[in-house]
Formats: sequence, C-alpha cells, structure tokens
Amino acid sequence: MNYPLETAALVIGTFLALLGAAYAHDSLFSAHMWVLFLVLGISSIVMLRRVSFAPAGAPRSVPVKSEYFDEVIKYGTIATVFWGVVGFLVGLVVALQLAFPDLNIEPWLNFGRTRPLHTSAVIFAFGGNALIATSFYVVQRTCRARLFGGNLGWFVFWGYQLFIVMAATGYLLGITQGKEYAEPEWYVDIWLTIVWVAYLVVFLGTILMRKEPHIYVANWFYLAFIVTIAMLHIVNNLAMPVSFLGVKSYSAFSGVQDALTQWWYGHNAVGFFLTAGFLGMMYYFIPKQVNRPVYSYRLSIIHFWALIFMYIWAGPHHLHYTALPDWAQTLGMVFSIMLWMPSWGGMINGLMTLSGAWDRIRTDPIVRMMVMAVAFYGMATFEGPMMSVKAVNSLSHYTDWTIGHVHSGALGWNGMITFGAIYFLVPKLWNRNRLYSIQLVNWHFWLATLGIVLYAAVMWVAGIQQGLMWREYDDQGFLVYSFAESVAAMFPYYLLRALGGLMFLAGALIMAFNVTMTILGHERQERTPGVAPAGLQPAE
Repeated sequence: MNYPLETAALVIGTFLALLGAAYAHDSLFSAHMWVLFLVLGISSIVMLRRVSFAPAGAPRSVPVKSEYFDEVIKYGTIATVFWGVVGFLVGLVVALQLAFPDLNIEPWLNFGRTRPLHTSAVIFAFGGNALIATSFYVVQRTCRARLFGGNLGWFVFWGYQLFIVMAATGYLLGITQGKEYAEPEWYVDIWLTIVWVAYLVVFLGTILMRKEPHIYVANWFYLAFIVTIAMLHIVNNLAMPVSFLGVKSYSAFSGVQDALTQWWYGHNAVGFFLTAGFLGMMYYFIPKQVNRPVYSYRLSIIHFWALIFMYIWAGPHHLHYTALPDWAQTLGMVFSIMLWMPSWGGMINGLMTLSGAWDRIRTDPIVRMMVMAVAFYGMATFEGPMMSVKAVNSLSHYTDWTIGHVHSGALGWNGMITFGAIYFLVPKLWNRNRLYSIQLVNWHFWLATLGIVLYAAVMWVAGIQQGLMWREYDDQGFLVYSFAESVAAMFPYYLLRALGGLMFLAGALIMAFNVTMTILGHERQERTPGVAPAGLQPAE
C-alpha cells in the first residue's frame, strides 16, 4: 500500500535537507542537515516501496477499519521500550564518565554532550512516546471514539521520532541553545511545535467527537499536559536565528529574566510532562489492572484542579539565593509547599483504588509495579516541597542530593508506571492471552526497585556530604575543603550509583525481551502466582 501524500512530503523534505546541507555556511548546520537528509531519504525509500507484501498479481484486499486506531499505539509502545533501553544505557555511560573521567571521549562523547542526550532520551524519547501512546489508547477507550484525524496520528508519531533523532544528534554535535535543559536549536524547536500542535488536534478532536458524554479524569490530565507543554516550549524557546542556514540564535530573554523563564519551563516540564501526563496513566491503568473503580472520583477532580493551579507558580524555588527578587523566591517556595497536599491526595487516591484487591500486590507483579510507582510519587512529592524550603535548599542545592531526588521521581514514578502500562497494553494490542512470562515481570520489578533505592540512597548521602564539605570553615574563616577534594570524595558513591543504574538497565532489557516474545506469540510455561501446584491439598 502506497502513501502518495506522505511520500511526496518526505521527498520534498529530503530535497530541502540536501539544499541546506550543500549551501550552509555553518559547518555544524551542514552536518545536521546531512543527518536529516539521510533520515528522510531512507524514509522516502521505505514509503515508496510496495509494502503490502502480497504477490504481484494478487488482488488487493480492502483493509477492515477497526473500531479503534491501534496501529499507531503499537508503534508507540515499541518505540517506548526501545528509547527506554537507549536512554538508560546512555545514563549508565554518563554515570561511569563521572566516576572515571578518562571515559570522556572528545569531542562528541564527553559528559557535556552525553548528559543532555541521556536526560532528553529518558524524558522526551522514553517518557514522551509513553505519553503519546497511552494517551491515544486511553482517549479512544474512554470516549468510545476512533482517533480523530485519520493519518494525522501517524504524523504525530513519526514526526516525534524525527524530532528525537534531530535533537539527539544535535546534542552530540554540540548544537544546543546552551540553556539549563540544553534545548535543541531553533529549527528543531519549530518542527516540534508543528508536531505538538498536530498532537493536540488529534487528542482534542477525539474528545470532541466522543460518544461518551462524560470526560474521564485521565483525559483531563493528558489534555493539561499537552496544552501546558506547548505553552512552555514556545515561550522558553523564543529566539531569533542569526541565519536561516546556521545553527546560531539569540534568546528573547537574558539575565535573571532568562533564568526565571528557564526554571518556569524546567519545573513545569516536571509538573506537567512528568507528573500530570503520567497521572493520566495512573488514573486509567491502575483501575483497569485491578478491575476496581477509582477510589474517589471527587478527589481526582480536586487533585487535578489544585495541581495544575499550584504547579505553574513553583519554578522560582530553583533560584534561591540568586539575583531573583526575594519575593519571587518566597512565592515559589510557598506554592511548592502547598503542592504537597494535592500531590498526596492523588497518591492516596491511587493507592486506595486497590481497596478490596490488596491481595493483588502479592500475586500480580504488574500491580506491584504500579503501586511502587505511586509510592515513589508520594515520596518524591514530599521531598520536593521539603527541598524548596530555603534553609534546606541552602544545603541541598547544586549537590547530588538533587540528582537523587530527580531520579527517585523519574525512575521510580515515571519509569515504574510506564512499565506497568506497557505490560498491560502489549497483550491487548497484539491479542495475546497473556505476557510471555509473568516471572520475568517479577525479576524486572525487583531489579528496578533495588536499582532505584540504591541509586537514590547513595545520592542522598553523597549530596549531604557535598553540602557539608562546601560549607565547612576553619577557626580563621577559610574553607576547609577545596572543590576538587569534594569531587574526589564522591568516587565510591559514583561507583554505587553506576551499579544502581546497571540494575535498572538490566530490568529494562528483561522487559524488552518479554515484550518481544509476547509480540511474537510465545508463552512461557510457568505456574500462575498465588495458585498452588496441582496435587497439593490445603491444610485442614
């Protein structure tokens, strides 16, 4: 089956990328355009092929239009698993680079370029694909409507993959705006904006075309995530390019205004990308996995409105003791502390959904994984407000304590709830009776959990030690330790962090194997958890 419009767009894009590569005066821009040319060229060849796999003379059959558009969700699920393994692998490399500086390979594989590659791969490639795939699945089921826009869903998926490739190669080439989150340059930002608007059209169009009069709460969280991320992305990346054939651009903001804008973006990327979107996941997949209604639908609505109102104000707490006005710092701290209440309301709502099904924690490792995710959500949303308090922040900020906090939330909350959603989705999307192996899910659970606990605990100790060493003065008022001494003291902690990351990566590889075998239709013979083997009689 050929796709004339899509193929024509790819051919035109390939031609434009070739022109950019050939005529650009900026060597970095030219290199990036060659990457784009190769990606689009390969895609054009694939699209131009006859992909029906039917014999040349065979009559064409008209594909049956199913109730839901699940093909794009299948691709999104596979992409989530793939980018997860890639992101965790790069994270392990980055951890080893900190422990062993000789592993920094100049210029493309040094820490300054692999670190944003890791964070973006995990957040935007792994997390972003998980959110797109699950939101497309949830909105169709809860609205009882097919995904709006026809092939626009394919554009969202493949357009987002192109953004990931361009951003990742840009990081390694050194093409970024040089901000806190190492945002890609202007032309990649424009492409992401186009893809994201298409994502909003697909999602919102499906809601508007719904057959179910009620809009389920998960869709509210997904919609808030999509709209707010669009706003954050556009404002934070406002820039004027020096040339349309070069990578250099100048930000619309400077000085303390730029710092505030970056952390308004940065903290709300956490609040809406890594929190609101994944709460949509929690509110759908936990009730479905345990076959119970949400504990309190009223609490979920309060949770939603309180969260989205308060989160948007919390960014300034990243700028304590800086040039930002004191009132703005205090405002960020106060709203961060208030966030504790709606966050824990959501945690309680998620956990109490298991009322009447607590035994599933013992017998179902997927439920166990989801419950562990909600527990990490509760812990991270307590630790975050605590770290926003100025007295605590004076010790914790700029230390590895912050790294431990971020990873306990990202790996524990975002990672675990995504793993649970993937294990739920794969058998249903591919019409399998069950996963290839439930025991492998159990192995994944324990490797991931122990890896996160080791990672976070080690970083907490390392961060507190760093903060105490930096503020240690002698009797004459001089610093006792140099910065280099504090770095050297981190070596054993960095080794243990790498070990925790290795365990988490091993769990992800087990998941990739389990998902692959499930898709291929294999089932491993194993005893169902919680069921006694045949022949054994209960005690009298």
